Amino acid sequence: MGINNVIISGNLTRDAELRVTQSDWKVLGFGVAVNDYRLSRETGDWEEYPNFVDCILFGNRAAALHRHLRKGTKVCLRGRLRWSSWEKEGARRSKLEVVVDELEFLSPRRDDFVPAPVSASVPSAPVPASDPAPAPDSAPPAPAPIPAPDDGAPCGEPPSSGVYDERIPF
Repeated sequence: MGINNVIISGNLTRDAELRVTQSDWKVLGFGVAVNDYRLSRETGDWEEYPNFVDCILFGNRAAALHRHLRKGTKVCLRGRLRWSSWEKEGARRSKLEVVVDELEFLSPRRDDFVPAPVSASVPSAPVPASDPAPAPDSAPPAPAPIPAPDDGAPCGEPPSSGVYDERIPF
C-alpha cells in the first residue's frame, strides 16, 4: 500500500489560470511558493529557500475558485502528487504537480474589503487612558457543562469492551 498525501501552505506565485477542455471539463492551474530553510555555507546562517509547486484543480470548484485565487494569496491545500510525462520537440519532459482535493484561504479575500464609513462630523475627544472601561450591564451566560459518558467506567479508565464492535470498518 502506498500513501500519496500532500499538505502545503504558501503564497500563490501567479493568478490562477482557468481553461476548459473539449469535453467541458474545467481545469484550474496555479503555483504555490513554499519556503524552506537551509544553512548557508558562506555566512553560517539559516536562509529561506523558496520551493515552487505547480497545482491543479478540476471541476466546478475550479470555476468557482478562479476569481479568488490571485498572486500573493496565502492558501493551505491538501491533495496528492501526480507525475506526468510527455515528449516535446524530440525531448522527453516530465512534471510533478499537486492535484488539489481541499483548499483553504489563509488571507482575507481582497474583493471583500469594505472600508469603514467616513463621517463628516467632528470627531469626539479621546478618552483618557487612566479611565477604566465601563463594566458591561450583564455577563454572558456560562457555557453548559458537557456531560460525562455514562458507561459505568470511572474517569481515567478505558471504556468497557462493549464499545468496540465488528461494525466499525477499521
